[in-house]
Amino acid sequence: MLISEIFYSLQGEGELTGVPSVFVRTSGCNLRCVWCDTPYASWNPEGTMRTVAQIVAEVGSHPVARHVVLTGGEPMIAKEIHALAGELKAAGRHLTIETAATVAPGGIACDLASLSPKLLNSAPDPIEHGPWRKKHEATRWQPDVVRAWIDAYPYQFKFVVARPEDIEELEHMLAALHREIPRHKVLLMPEATSLEKMRTRAAWLGEVCKARGYRYAHRLHIELYGNQRGT
Repeated sequence: MLISEIFYSLQGEGELTGVPSVFVRTSGCNLRCVWCDTPYASWNPEGTMRTVAQIVAEVGSHPVARHVVLTGGEPMIAKEIHALAGELKAAGRHLTIETAATVAPGGIACDLASLSPKLLNSAPDPIEHGPWRKKHEATRWQPDVVRAWIDAYPYQFKFVVARPEDIEELEHMLAALHREIPRHKVLLMPEATSLEKMRTRAAWLGEVCKARGYRYAHRLHIELYGNQRGT
């Protein structure tokens, strides 16, 4: 598997914010978000080829951490992701899979499906990245795939919000699932890679969450470490 990085940190996003976790970041993605904060795993995939056994061994070098996060890029397109998840689960780890929910789970071992369907604000520039824009827009929202995830696993939704009009869009997406989605399972996260931008957007996004019953999702890793790799 092409692995961009493996590191031990605190979970910075979602329901498990603050939990010590080992992150396994696969390299490669089937989307190209314009605001992607890990371009080294998507726009320009880089990393090292590692076997499942090597990855499991490196995760095991952090015995304090019970939680493991499989992330990317898009981890669900990694060829041996099912085998890796199975081995980590067999080792007694709690598994979070961070995915854009464009690829069906296929029975993968998972304790928390962290689903982050992409909104229109993610689309790459149509002039500079025309072919990717077309592919991105055709791929980013797969309601049948999302239903497969939420029907099979404990889940959370994480939406990256950049502007007020994103709220209406994500509510239409959730309604299209024809499922009862508790509001507290929907986390709204400000699109930002800096503290200044995050705090600016938090001011109005927090009020949206209060008014509509969603959870505000801070980005702890940016607060603690800034926008850097290995955090």
